[in-house]
Amino acid sequence: MRASDAAYTALQEEILEGRLAPGTVLGEVGQSERLGVSRTPIREAFSRLVAAGLAVQQPGRGTVVSDISLEDVDRLFEVRIPLETQAAGLAAQRGTPEVFAALAEEFRQAQQAPEAESHYKLAARMDEAIDTSVGNPYLSSMLGNLRVHLIRVRRLAKDQPQRLAESAAEHRDICLGIASGDPQMAEAATSLHLRRSLAYISELRRTEPVPSP
Repeated sequence: MRASDAAYTALQEEILEGRLAPGTVLGEVGQSERLGVSRTPIREAFSRLVAAGLAVQQPGRGTVVSDISLEDVDRLFEVRIPLETQAAGLAAQRGTPEVFAALAEEFRQAQQAPEAESHYKLAARMDEAIDTSVGNPYLSSMLGNLRVHLIRVRRLAKDQPQRLAESAAEHRDICLGIASGDPQMAEAATSLHLRRSLAYISELRRTEPVPSP
């Protein structure tokens, strides 16, 4: 792996996991020493972070980890809802019913004892199954780019057990819709889940605002 790729991967992971919080200044010298690479790969990594929307350039401060604002969440979901709804409908037409029936059962069980890490891993497996079923690299690429930012958005949900249980039930319904081979059912379940997720996160952001850097 090239030095710039390794630096980008390390910084991206730290931003997504919250170890590099919004507003953190990413200094070339400090990151170069910390990651053990020269400043040229660090500059390249910073440029990629900015292009991906994970960092911004601020006058007088340099490269800074970007914030996730309520407006950002709204814009992400404006794109996410139609893309994921379309993907679910296509998966219902092209996917293997048994795969999604099995996932639906796992989500049913997850409702009983919701736990954040296992829930997100199961949701990622569902995403992978949908991507495989759809077989459209252009759609999968667009969804993949969105999912990077959605990892940060998920941290805003604060992993409340009640919402995790509700989300598990909604994911179960998506899987059942796909397994049934009914595109409209799969699309409706996906749209309902995403709109409920947006409403939940938006309400949290309004009641517990996080200042921008």
